[in-house]
Amino acid sequence: MSLPVRQIRAVFTTSTITVYQAFPAAIGIPAARTGRFPTAFDRERMTWIKPSFHWMMYRSDWGRAPGQERVLALEITREGFEWALARAVESSYRPRLHPSRDAWRRELRRGEVRVQWDPERDAALRPLPWRALQVGLRGEAVRRYADEWLVSVSDVTALAGEVRRGGGRGAPVELPYPLPEPVAAAIGATG
Repeated sequence: MSLPVRQIRAVFTTSTITVYQAFPAAIGIPAARTGRFPTAFDRERMTWIKPSFHWMMYRSDWGRAPGQERVLALEITREGFEWALARAVESSYRPRLHPSRDAWRRELRRGEVRVQWDPERDAALRPLPWRALQVGLRGEAVRRYADEWLVSVSDVTALAGEVRRGGGRGAPVELPYPLPEPVAAAIGATG
């Protein structure tokens, strides 16, 4: 199956998109119970959200990595997600997007949203030839994410274990996310 190299694939509705994060139990359990981040969630540091279930499983070792024992599916507004992407700076320098490496570094330091394209993973967590998106949020972006965009929080740690034991069966079905063209261009998305 041939896919565009940089395409967001996700679970989404007409108004929301599901992203994933993994946390220690002190954050993950209360967040799933209340649908909100507890005070233990550090709003002062960058937090990374991932639309790809398998990339989250790779990053958290199926919810078994230290400090990432609770895997959460966070449904957020598409409006908020696209707000973040429209303001994002890529983690890697790309000459066609920035006049110089120094200009990119300045933008990266000032920016509150960072995007990074990493190899997508299959059900065995092997790298695939196309990329999955990670979005880093800090400052105002974290506040908006936690206080305005969050629609629901589900603990999918048990699902992660079931999918791992089932060789990928039962994983969420992720479809190409329809980005507005200016946003796709800003983050280097293709297809």
